[in-house]
Amino acid sequence: MGRLFGTDGARGVANSELTVELATNIGRAAAMVLTESGSDKHPTVLIGKDTRLSSDMLEGALTAGLCSVGADVIIIGAVPTPAVAYLVRKYNADAGFMISASHNPFEFNGIKIFASTGYKLPDAMEDEIEAIVLDNSKPYPQPTGSGLGKVIRDENAVNDYIDYVVSTVDDRLDGMKIGIDCSNGSSSVTAEKLFTKLGAECHMLSDKPDGININDNCGSTHMENIQKFVVDNGLDLGVAFDGDADRCLAVDENGEMIDGDFIMAICAMDCASRNKLSKNAVVGTVMSNMGFTKFCKDNGLHFVAANVGDRYVLEEMLKNGYNFGGEQSGHVIFLDHATTGDGQLTAAHLLGIVNRRKAKLSDIATLMVHYPQVLVNVKVTAEGKKRYSQDEDIKAKIDSVTEQLGDDGRILVRLSGTEPLVRVMLEGLDLELITNLANETAELIREKLV
Repeated sequence: MGRLFGTDGARGVANSELTVELATNIGRAAAMVLTESGSDKHPTVLIGKDTRLSSDMLEGALTAGLCSVGADVIIIGAVPTPAVAYLVRKYNADAGFMISASHNPFEFNGIKIFASTGYKLPDAMEDEIEAIVLDNSKPYPQPTGSGLGKVIRDENAVNDYIDYVVSTVDDRLDGMKIGIDCSNGSSSVTAEKLFTKLGAECHMLSDKPDGININDNCGSTHMENIQKFVVDNGLDLGVAFDGDADRCLAVDENGEMIDGDFIMAICAMDCASRNKLSKNAVVGTVMSNMGFTKFCKDNGLHFVAANVGDRYVLEEMLKNGYNFGGEQSGHVIFLDHATTGDGQLTAAHLLGIVNRRKAKLSDIATLMVHYPQVLVNVKVTAEGKKRYSQDEDIKAKIDSVTEQLGDDGRILVRLSGTEPLVRVMLEGLDLELITNLANETAELIREKLV
């Protein structure tokens, strides 16, 4: 994780940490690095954004920075993050920028950069951009006249993305009544049209973004809304996305949550049954539920654990030739169809499986047993995050909890890659025990690192 780019792009409070000046300079530096990497004199760059208030401001700043050093910009408006990853390849662009802070509150924003391949920018290129922006390692060029970049607004980008996702799905959704929570984010402009095209009867929730209501008690981080909505309206199931729609969680007809591990189990078994699961393997993370790893073992699937973060899941997939992986949070990567996690593509494939089997999601989800899991987030100072790995008392507590749980559970304590948090996760058969141990560990971390 670098000084500017974390595990999922540059992120911070808009106009305070992520300023107009910083966004402009990221645009300038990125265009310089792209040009040096062999692109044309005028590299072409896409810019997409989510629906938060500051996205317009940062779009303008990025556009100005890119054009000022000679890059041509295609503005595609409010779209999901995976749309940028797809469209950068479809439009043969040199890079794509996504302005979003994903599931974070509206006052935050971020900048993610995709290479021409549709994958997130390689670490080496991010490091080079950081050196230019933060260390002034190279001066920004100042072309004039025909050396400046131009701006094009593409009004059809959203439809191109929707049509592509629809084309990846083998099974239509005719006859299904589904609830969709758009988190007042990017999927507000795509989801209803996409799932209607697939044949579903769509009932929408939190699909009226106003710039400040993105992720506000809605979407995949607040599943209670879609749970109640599905039951109250007698729907077959429901899906919920986060602010930039790169993750998806679901609920069955009874309002019970189907998290990323369940979704992966259902989709992995379906792919395996149709000989579409490369090397019969699934890439998860160290946060994957113990029930999921047991499911893989019981069904002859090879489970591979990557570090937390969809970029690390993807790295493992690319390195070893796997085509399916994801996270409990709902980032699921169908590498045969997408270069990054795509919440709507995931939902479309999950719903297609349900409809093809003419079964209820609650019945299909019984293929995996979920181990109780407790997650406590501890807000710490920046200095506290630095001290975490050296604190002997915290290490001793983790060792003690590990010994106490034995083979019936585990503890995982890790630093958040995008927020000032230490995350304490415990898993085991005894919910009361792991809850108490999680709170004890969190309180110690709070005492030592705040």
